[in-house]
Amino acid sequence: MTGELGDIWVYLRAGPLLWLTVTLVAYLLAQFIYERAGLNPLLNPVALAVAMLAAVLVLTGTDYQTYFEGAQFIHFLLGPATVALAVPLYSHFGKVKAVFLPMAVALVCGAVTAVVTAIGTAYLLGASFETLASLAPKSVTTPIAMGISDQIGGLPSLTAMLVIMTGILGAMLATPLLNALGIRDWKARGFATGVAAHGIGTARAFHVSEVAGTFAGIAMGLNGLLTAFLVPLVIDWIR
Repeated sequence: MTGELGDIWVYLRAGPLLWLTVTLVAYLLAQFIYERAGLNPLLNPVALAVAMLAAVLVLTGTDYQTYFEGAQFIHFLLGPATVALAVPLYSHFGKVKAVFLPMAVALVCGAVTAVVTAIGTAYLLGASFETLASLAPKSVTTPIAMGISDQIGGLPSLTAMLVIMTGILGAMLATPLLNALGIRDWKARGFATGVAAHGIGTARAFHVSEVAGTFAGIAMGLNGLLTAFLVPLVIDWIR
């Protein structure tokens, strides 16, 4: 019986539908825990789901390529999900227009700080050029960050991991940090979260406030655009 179950598992493990299902189940379970904990930012559902999936892959001896054959269907939805952020932007366009100048200043400061601190810290610690190039776009959404990394000599796979880690940490720490700083305006809170923690931070912002989520989505998009121009300039300077 054990042999038969083993054969069934080998067959299922090779199919993309299994890993798509496992990914969705892990996220739904993580979301359930997150909601039962009162939306505690320290129990971010993405972080919990990643930990669950990593444990499953290690215990089953499944390589990443096999897993991604199923997960790529979810990865594909990143594009449409990003485009869908235009809906709340349209709904709150008046608020966006009223604070355009402060947003532009915050965007430049945030983008420059994210790139310079990442590269500068890694450079002082003796990181290789390939690592520096992989780190540089860590604060923008995954598809854009991987494209930037590939063009400047980084490792897109490493960049993707760093982007996800940045988003998870940003989503977990944004609320307590902004509370400690006394920042109450939802527009400012959302924009700061979107610049620092891209898509995962934006999802967290929408959980808290639609206005915060709207400004986080705007920040995520604009930061990706600005970083795509900024990072190659910085990399050429240190190359």
